[in-house]
Amino acid sequence: MLISSSSALTTHARQSHRRRACHLFAWFACPLAFVCVARPARADVSSWAFVGGGVTQLAQNSLASTTAPSMRVHFGMGSDPSHPLIFGGLFSWEPIFGHGSDLSLSFRTATHGYVNGGLGLALDLGPYQRFWGEGSVGGAGTLWLGAPWGVSLGLGGSVGSHDARSFSAILGIDLARLTVYRTTGTNAFLNPFPAYRPNPKD
Repeated sequence: MLISSSSALTTHARQSHRRRACHLFAWFACPLAFVCVARPARADVSSWAFVGGGVTQLAQNSLASTTAPSMRVHFGMGSDPSHPLIFGGLFSWEPIFGHGSDLSLSFRTATHGYVNGGLGLALDLGPYQRFWGEGSVGGAGTLWLGAPWGVSLGLGGSVGSHDARSFSAILGIDLARLTVYRTTGTNAFLNPFPAYRPNPKD
């Protein structure tokens, strides 16, 4: 009887995790659908490919508040980089060393300067899923400060189920902002194949 109950609980937990994962990936369709529908037929698109490291402070029901080294990898696509504001979607992977990884899907709002490799800001908001420990599902957000040469500094946090909460500071390089979308510093470091060429009349 006890074995049967334990098996039933394990099966229920696995089904619950699968449902949460499906919900998470369903959320990803929303920002991508927005980008695809809103983008004119011949418009350019923005893209992001970031790798960086930092620290994360986290706490949960079964985990006392602790600080651990972490990293962030994210990639995504957005609307036309010539606009003052660019909208898009991101998939992010955040390993927290000694604990596990969080996955998130975000809707990004970014300034023209950020997308095109200069000074600017970007804000990411969306759901996250934690598969390690007790597991957790909730909301996450990160504010990014972009500097020339693809340098990006992110400050963010998350709040989720099982009283999970975290704060992170991440510094790294966005490879797309450094290369094909870079419109600054071209005198010192030529960008021979820019994805977007500003209109000289602008």
